[in-house]
Amino acid sequence: MTRILVTGMSGAGKSTLLAELARRGRLTVDTNDDGWELPGGLWDERRMSDLLERCDDVVVSGTVENQGRFYDRFDHVVLLSAPVNVLIERVATRTNNPYGRTAEQQTEIRRYATEVEPLLRRGATIELDGRHGVEELADAIEALE
Repeated sequence: MTRILVTGMSGAGKSTLLAELARRGRLTVDTNDDGWELPGGLWDERRMSDLLERCDDVVVSGTVENQGRFYDRFDHVVLLSAPVNVLIERVATRTNNPYGRTAEQQTEIRRYATEVEPLLRRGATIELDGRHGVEELADAIEALE
């Protein structure tokens, strides 16, 4: 049983990876959905604590300022990364999330890739290249114990 956090920049492929893992029967939580994030872009800490107390086999996805408070509760913190040009291309064309379509949002993503991704990398236990196929990435996640 393994608790895994998948984190990374917008457009890295987190939601696509979670969908594949869910298709394979894994319990997944995308914290972009269902009120996991409070105003200000923070996780609802009580809700996340409850999830991690109840579930010893779950894959959680998200990137928020207070996620580091939970790193010790996950067996693995996976950084899903991709070059910024790939991130921008993906967010500009995706249909499941409107974030990243405007020039201002794309500038923000570039800034986050420079300022935030290095912080995520320091907290990660493993880094996966989001340019790989979703099946290969899901296999890598499922191999973690």
